[in-house]
Amino acid sequence: MKKNKKKIYICYTGGTIGMVRSPNGYVPAKNYMHEQLLKIPELHRDEMPSFTLNEYEPLIDSSNMNPNDWVRIANDIYKNYEMYDGFVILHGTDTMAYTSSALSFIFENLNKPIIVTGSQIPLCEIRSDAHNNLLTSLFLAANYPVNEVSLFFNNKLLRGNRAKKIHADGFDAFESPNLPPLIHAGINIKVNKSLIDLPKKRNVPVKINTLYTQPIGVVTFYPGISTQVIKNTILQPVKALIIQTFGVGNAPQEPSFIQLLKEANENKILILNITQCLSGKVNMDGYATGKELQNVGVTSGYDITLEAALTKLHLILSLPISFDERKMLLAQNLKGEITY
Repeated sequence: MKKNKKKIYICYTGGTIGMVRSPNGYVPAKNYMHEQLLKIPELHRDEMPSFTLNEYEPLIDSSNMNPNDWVRIANDIYKNYEMYDGFVILHGTDTMAYTSSALSFIFENLNKPIIVTGSQIPLCEIRSDAHNNLLTSLFLAANYPVNEVSLFFNNKLLRGNRAKKIHADGFDAFESPNLPPLIHAGINIKVNKSLIDLPKKRNVPVKINTLYTQPIGVVTFYPGISTQVIKNTILQPVKALIIQTFGVGNAPQEPSFIQLLKEANENKILILNITQCLSGKVNMDGYATGKELQNVGVTSGYDITLEAALTKLHLILSLPISFDERKMLLAQNLKGEITY
């Protein structure tokens, strides 16, 4: 007797994967994805799960994604959570790492996989990477479930809040600079069991955290940066500031700049220090320039990505807790997003 097929819910939010040619370039086309999925024979083999496609209206170019869209996707999955064994989100590549990071912080107690994927070339083109990314995402969700939010691209399943887009127009568009892939789907599927929780029964119900759009400033340091640049950013109605510093978290020791950060901390603006480097982490104890930041209340982001830092701050600022409690949470590893 043939065992029951797993059921996967596909959230088709938009992006390159489902676009078609037009006189003005690639554009999303209503119902095109549904029609194409019916025509791909591999999707309907016995080894593959059954699936339901929910096409969003309107389809969203990922450059237009915002926190309200993250919440919409989370609510869609939450509403259908009990009816399916896993979830695949089709998404544009430009902000895919932001969405996968945000969803990792929104969901609590996941015991089913949520995989975000897309493509660099539309499904309608002969050399598209869409076919493999979609097919393998569905296969992994059904047969190798990793019970967290992840991102699949070019044969690698990455932790969602560790992923980063590193290539604008190459097939190997995403990387996880400070954490190996959770799964590598080459000729053989290799699961990195040391990094994931294997499927298990859990009695704790899934829930979603409240997340609202928050005013957050981001400043990248460069040689000769003016204190006025930082000041102007803090003058906006920001609740948090991400500073992208040099190396292991170093910044200019200009007294006016340090004083500005001190005052921002006293005014209950969260300040998170992340490195500009692709790999490695912030260590503010290593150099005097980093220690000064620590002394005025700046929080270390360790090896967190900008995408995860930003979305984590959206979550923390949405919680009804004190400034000190927010600082404590900011420094904690909530969903595997940092390595101490």
